[in-house]
Amino acid sequence: MRSEVYRPGPGKAALVLLAVCAVACRSAPAPERVSETRRLMGVPWTITLHAASRSAGREALTAAFAEVARLEGILSDYDPRSEVSRLSAAAPMAEAVPVGADLARVLELSVAFRDASGGGFDPTVGPLTTLWRQARRSGRLPRADKLDAAREAVGPRALVIAESGRAVRLPLAGTRLDLGGIGMGYAADRVLALLRDRGVAAALIDASGDVAVSGPPPGAAGWRISVRSLRGESAVGPTLLLANAAVTTSGDAHQGVEIDGIRYSHIVDPRTGLGVTGPAAVTVIAPDCATADALATAASVLGPQAGARLIENYPHCAARFIWVEGDQIHESATASWAAHLADAPPRPE
Repeated sequence: MRSEVYRPGPGKAALVLLAVCAVACRSAPAPERVSETRRLMGVPWTITLHAASRSAGREALTAAFAEVARLEGILSDYDPRSEVSRLSAAAPMAEAVPVGADLARVLELSVAFRDASGGGFDPTVGPLTTLWRQARRSGRLPRADKLDAAREAVGPRALVIAESGRAVRLPLAGTRLDLGGIGMGYAADRVLALLRDRGVAAALIDASGDVAVSGPPPGAAGWRISVRSLRGESAVGPTLLLANAAVTTSGDAHQGVEIDGIRYSHIVDPRTGLGVTGPAAVTVIAPDCATADALATAASVLGPQAGARLIENYPHCAARFIWVEGDQIHESATASWAAHLADAPPRPE
């Protein structure tokens, strides 16, 4: 007696596969959306994610906020106990001292952005930001002698990184590291990496305007993100559609100060020691938040023309500039900016 093996034809095989898929789809629970806001690094952090279950999502949120708190203890120049503050307090140094992996990576990135921007971004700007904070409170420009002394402790000579990358020397008296232009972006990237390791494929990190996203929410092509407007919080700017990317807006729309009839930003130009004149804002899209954060700071200092040239040197980055001259608001953007708008036509495959 001959045994028979049933082999479905192409149409029947397709039906079998469809039936299996239908059963699997019915049995798979819909991802749960969870979100929470906490204040860390001096600003509100909102983390939104989609997880296999609400309990898994809550556990992921707890781990994510713990990672931000850990990095705050390393990168915050406001906390005298942080690693970067203790490093600054040890200046001047005769020899390099070891630093942790996170601080070493942030300083390595910072030096690269400093060199690429011609000093528009500088991690040693701390002495100047301290003076400028005082100027904003008093409404008076810093004294020339204090400004000159602070500038002596800023720049490429003020930070020496050992070839190994894990040791740093601050050879000049008065040098103080300020990672405010990159630290939150780096922390957002580390949180996304942590969430990926926990199986979270769709997440959004919003650190008071530094926004990083991983994969899109279920059923969507990307995360819809509204860009801040120079006209104020109530004004609606463009909406972006992003996945596996980051966006940061930098400018003086909400933190500017007027001194002697000139409006200055809270962002300090490391080359002059004064706030960038405004009002102006720049929004940068990049593959990661550390890059978006640093480039937005540098481009705010460099201005629309030089800032756009800098950003166009970085693959997969785009930017929009908006500024005021007289009573007129001007706007410009890099060539790839429009492709990220929510109403942009579909990109060719």
